[in-house]
Amino acid sequence: QVQLVESGGGLVQPGGSLRLSCAASGSIFSIYDMGWYRQAPGKQRELVALSTSGDTTIYADSVKGRFTISRDNAKNTVDLRMDSLNPADTAVYYCNAKIIPSRFAYHLDVWGQGTQVTVSS
Repeated sequence: QVQLVESGGGLVQPGGSLRLSCAASGSIFSIYDMGWYRQAPGKQRELVALSTSGDTTIYADSVKGRFTISRDNAKNTVDLRMDSLNPADTAVYYCNAKIIPSRFAYHLDVWGQGTQVTVSS
């Protein structure tokens, strides 16, 4: 069984910073993409930042220049540093990873449980 465990959400004032962390555990042969998505109340889940197995990073336009994704392949972790937060960033943030559990297996699309980020004064 493979799982993702997130940490680091919370309440922050506008202009503040937070760091989210996500760790994959279980039966892992390799990991393709790792990324962060978010879902605000009444809205669809959207991509925030993605780190591909080819070391490419992709950001939503709304977070470019403010958020930074970083990945540690040795530890199977991915972090999201969020700076200059504003109320529009308020959402539940989900970690996602495309994980190969064993050699010759298809990848699993694994989601974390989500962590709440609230930006408010």
